[in-house]
Amino acid sequence: MTRKYIDCREFPSEMNCTVALSADTESELLDAAVQHAVSVHKHTDSPELRSQLKALFHDGTPPAEAPRA
Repeated sequence: MTRKYIDCREFPSEMNCTVALSADTESELLDAAVQHAVSVHKHTDSPELRSQLKALFHDGTPPAEAPRA
């Protein structure tokens, strides 16, 4: 089983969010990413948000260094 991750550092934001999330399953990662997007970035939980987040998932684990913008 390959871990999946999503990394806020890949996307510029006013708050310069440095959170990266990873999980063993896509569904677990999606739940965590939605919670983060709603509580921190003030997005609204919707099927569109969930679809957009899933499209940003990567295989593996987040790099220690911030990705280049």
